Amino acid sequence: MAAPVSPNKAPGAAPGEGRIVVTGGAGFLGSNLVANLASQGEDVLIVDTLARPRVEENLNWLKERHGNRIAFERSDVRDAGKMAEAIRGAKAVVHLAAQVAVTTSVTDPVSDFEINARGTLNVLEAVRNGAPDAPVLFASTNKVYGKLMDLDAMKQEGERYVPRDPAFDKGLDETTPLAFYSPYGCSKGVADQYVLDYGRVYGLKTAVFRMSCLYGPRQFGTEDQGWVAHFLIAALTGRKITLYGDGYQVRDILYVDDAVNAYTRALADIDSMAGQAFNLGGGPANTVSLRELLSLIADITGVKPVTDFDEWRPGDQPWYVSNTDHLSRTSGWRAETSVRDGLSKLQSWLGTAFEAQGAAKRELRA
Repeated sequence: MAAPVSPNKAPGAAPGEGRIVVTGGAGFLGSNLVANLASQGEDVLIVDTLARPRVEENLNWLKERHGNRIAFERSDVRDAGKMAEAIRGAKAVVHLAAQVAVTTSVTDPVSDFEINARGTLNVLEAVRNGAPDAPVLFASTNKVYGKLMDLDAMKQEGERYVPRDPAFDKGLDETTPLAFYSPYGCSKGVADQYVLDYGRVYGLKTAVFRMSCLYGPRQFGTEDQGWVAHFLIAALTGRKITLYGDGYQVRDILYVDDAVNAYTRALADIDSMAGQAFNLGGGPANTVSLRELLSLIADITGVKPVTDFDEWRPGDQPWYVSNTDHLSRTSGWRAETSVRDGLSKLQSWLGTAFEAQGAAKRELRA
C-alpha cells in the first residue's frame, strides 16, 4: 500500500504537487539522492515498483530518517495514467526508474523497451502536460556509446587494457558518436534522445547524465548490475565471482555521493545545464580493471575473492573511461572520492547491513 501523502499538502492535491518526484527513488542512486534532498528540506515523492530485491529496506530507511518529507507511490513508469497523476504540479523530476541489466535486456528485449523507452516517454509526457516548468534529469548510461573499441585497439599494461591511441588518455567525451549495442543500449539510447528532444521541441528543462559505474552504500549489487558491490559482497560472503571475458577490461567508477552531488548541482542550476548531455563517472583518476578491483578488495578486506571465467557478454566494452570535463566546466563538479576510500566506505556499510539482516532473521525465528 502506498504511504499517505504528507500532511503539508492541500487535500485533493496531486501526489507530486510541490514536490521533487524521483522515479526509482527506492533504488541505490535514488535512495541516496532522496536522502540528500530531504536533508536539504525538500519534500520528495518516490515513485517505485519495489521490484528489485531489498529496495524496501531503502524505502523504510528513508521514511524512518526523514518522516513526512518522504511520500511514496507504488507505480510503474509503464502506466501513463499513474505517471501523469504522480508528476502533476511537481517542482522537479529525476527519472531513475529503469530496467538496468544488459543480460536481462537480451533475454527479454520487449520488457526492456517498454520500461526504458516507453516508460521515459510516459514521464516526459506527464511533465509536458502537468509540470512544464519542472527541471527533468535523466539517468542515461555509457552504453549509448556502444562497444566503442575491439580488443585489437587495446594493449595490455599490467592487469588492465589501455587504448593504443593516446587520444583517449582523458577518456571519452560527449562528442563520441552514439552507437547503441544490445537491447539495453538501444532502449536507454532512445530514452536519452527523447529527453534531449523534449527540451528542443517542447522547451522542457531537461538534462541527461550518461553514467559510468556507480557504487556505494545502499547498493545491493548483483552479477548483472552493481558489479562493484557484487564483487565486494561475494568476497565477504565467500561466494565465487565469475569474470566474463579476461578481467582486464577497465571502467571508471564513481562513488555515489559524488553522483548525488552532480544531480543536486543540476537541479540548483538547471538553466545552465538544460538541453545537454553530460558524462558522469569517476574519470581517468578513478579507473580500475576487474582484476585490479579484486586485488584491491583483497587488500582492504584481507579476503582473497574466489573467481572463475566465462565468455564475453554481448555489448561488453573492453575499456570505458568518462571524460567529465564538460560537466566540470558547466557546474564546477568533480569526483572527490578515491576508489580505495569509496570501497572502504562501502565495506563498512555492508558490514552494518549484513548485521542488521542477520538480527532481523533471528527475530523472525524467535
